[in-house]
Amino acid sequence: MLVENAPFPTDVRIRNEAGTLVDAGYSVRVVAQAKKSEPYREKVNGVEVYRYPPPPEFPSFIGFAVEYAYSYIVALLYTAYIFIRHGFDAIHAANPPDIYAFLAIFFKPFGVKYIFDHHDLTPEVFQAMYNGEGNSTVYKVLMFMERFSLKVADRVIATNQSYRKRQIELHGIPAEKSTIVRNGPNLNQFVPVEPDPELRAKAGTIIGYAGSMGKQDGIDYLVRAMGHLVYDLGETDVYCVLMGNGAQENALKALTKELKLEDHIWFPGWLEPDRLIEILSTADICAGPDPKNSFNDHSTMIKLMEYMAMAKPIVSFDLTESIFSAREAAVYVEDNNEVEFAKAIQMLMHDPAKREEMGQFGYERIHKELAWKYSAAKMLKMYAGLFPSMEQASIAPSADPKMAGPL
Repeated sequence: MLVENAPFPTDVRIRNEAGTLVDAGYSVRVVAQAKKSEPYREKVNGVEVYRYPPPPEFPSFIGFAVEYAYSYIVALLYTAYIFIRHGFDAIHAANPPDIYAFLAIFFKPFGVKYIFDHHDLTPEVFQAMYNGEGNSTVYKVLMFMERFSLKVADRVIATNQSYRKRQIELHGIPAEKSTIVRNGPNLNQFVPVEPDPELRAKAGTIIGYAGSMGKQDGIDYLVRAMGHLVYDLGETDVYCVLMGNGAQENALKALTKELKLEDHIWFPGWLEPDRLIEILSTADICAGPDPKNSFNDHSTMIKLMEYMAMAKPIVSFDLTESIFSAREAAVYVEDNNEVEFAKAIQMLMHDPAKREEMGQFGYERIHKELAWKYSAAKMLKMYAGLFPSMEQASIAPSADPKMAGPL
């Protein structure tokens, strides 16, 4: 398994997929970037992990090109080493970026299957990063790389129906080649606990956000909505916890200072599982501020389902896939309107019965339909189609994999 844009086991989806495959009897090795203090070789709950030092960061398109070229070369060397030393039957690669099909072609002549795990619409991510005004040539190159990845793959995983429709209708992938394996929370990890009394004492209403802090994640919308909530709507008894990190973290802290919200917003960074669960258990309302654009509208936001697993009501912009996932567990705000986002939070602040109803709906939807174990069964069935000797693994697991590491 190859993943470039997040360490392992930090990447929730890869962690769940790897754990599911190990539990089903597969031998799994993951190649990923290392975080500080992580060993370059480690076994994590049955998964052999090969890590490499992350490349230096340059905040430009050239920086991304350097990063991806470096990651490709290192991943190719690791993959060749693993193939010579141990052998493997399949390469399961996640995007972004869409670079690993160019690696898989070296191994396909030896009978190795290539599985493309389509996490993100990379061309649309690029456009979202540049407010829809990204270089058209770069966009075309990224679209070619996406199509090439889909064409080379023996099987394609889509995270939702929108992605599968794009694969089939835009890129011409045969329907039988694509399997929907939705993001979903691992119920062994997302279990409510007692609230943190110190955080609980900060304000009458605690708002939670847990996830990445890239430009496309829209946390600046949430910060500005907090400004409207506190200074325009007069709701001063509120405290927002922004858990996570990413390229926009420093800019978000600067925006918080500019709007004089330091007493109302806290950036604790990327948290270990127990601490994250404790803070989510304390939150009264959770936020999904991803703005509506061509990328976010078609993407499944795992954080929304994690909130639902914790029985939390949500405020979100009206994204197509977010509405499918959360349904009545969320209040939806149109037109990326930050003032209306603040008003939706205010409404829930003063309606505890509504919060309880929404939280319970989300909790039941996750436990009955959207938890990872339901997606795991579909992934294992797809694998069994490639490797009939593992057909017994396609039976739905009775529980989610027990994987360690940060959420």
